[in-house]
Amino acid sequence: MISTEITPELVRGALELEPTGDGLRPHRLPARARAQADGQLLMAEAQPSGVRLVLRTRASVVELDTLRTRVGYRGLPLRPDGVYDLHVDGRLVARAGTSGGRVLRLDPATGDAETEPGPAGTVRFDGLPAHDKEVVVWLPHTEITDLVALRTDAPVTVPPLERPVWLHHGSSISHGSNAASPSTTWPALAAAAGGVDLVNLGFGGSAMLDPFAARALRDTPADLISIKIGINLVNADVMRRRALGPALHGFLDTIREGRPTTPLLVVAPILCPIHEDTPGPGAVDVDERGAMSFRATGDPAEVPAGRLTLRVIREEIERVLTQRIPDDPHLHHLDGLELYGEADAAELPLPDRLHPDAATHVRIADRFAARVFAPGGPFA
Repeated sequence: MISTEITPELVRGALELEPTGDGLRPHRLPARARAQADGQLLMAEAQPSGVRLVLRTRASVVELDTLRTRVGYRGLPLRPDGVYDLHVDGRLVARAGTSGGRVLRLDPATGDAETEPGPAGTVRFDGLPAHDKEVVVWLPHTEITDLVALRTDAPVTVPPLERPVWLHHGSSISHGSNAASPSTTWPALAAAAGGVDLVNLGFGGSAMLDPFAARALRDTPADLISIKIGINLVNADVMRRRALGPALHGFLDTIREGRPTTPLLVVAPILCPIHEDTPGPGAVDVDERGAMSFRATGDPAEVPAGRLTLRVIREEIERVLTQRIPDDPHLHHLDGLELYGEADAAELPLPDRLHPDAATHVRIADRFAARVFAPGGPFA
């Protein structure tokens, strides 16, 4: 087996690689942004959704040593183990998992956290065709992952980046909550259908129109940019209608400072029945099996006074974009209800009342690709 140093050129979808003493940790926000973020966002951005190793090789065996960190809540079972997807020449050919690793346990009542140590593990793929090929290893989108070592039974080179880069920002839905695997989140599937190279800045619980996120979008090289905003603003109850319009204007202004003519798509929220007409904050219920579900706790009677619902956010997004688009021909709007609406909710309801399941990720991806990447779409 040949050991190959893991360098930034081999890793796509990350904005930085941080040496940790155990390996290299992919980050989806730069250090400057991380210094301004809260703990929730720091956990989310370190989970490498959309991050993958891309190599050119004749190898029939690929081994990757990683040190994972699983995040859980005290008194509740851990999420299922993360999954590694292996693609060969653009086709999913294998899935595998690893073992060991740390466990970060959070106390939701006090905010306390404790880390249980654990060893690095190895994910191995063998039986690959021995001809020259592009091999892509997608890292688990639900586990913080330190890259420790890469081994193959033939030399590795770095393939050139030949496709347009699509930079996307969104919530846990874009991060991939409840998707089957890292390459089957809706952004990953849509990127494959659109023939683009994905950089996924979808952060669970943390799409808040934060200025540092806008600066990261502004400063990251990309050919196409999209933002999907709404659900976290409601379920975290972080602002009122008066603040939303100026915050969205400011977010878009910041992106346009560095990317004045890059196609820029703003996606309004998909349907989420609990928050269509009921404000946040959201609350979590846990049943006797440890399964979580979500509910809205706000008062609909306070919506006229400025409390946010998804219906209000869609109205504000449309108002802001109607004002801006005449002066910005590269700015576009997509109503999230075209991706997942009332008929979809009747057929494929959100299992936890907040996040789409694996089949719904596929549906959202198909519809996004048909509306955005197809001829006549904003990213055609």
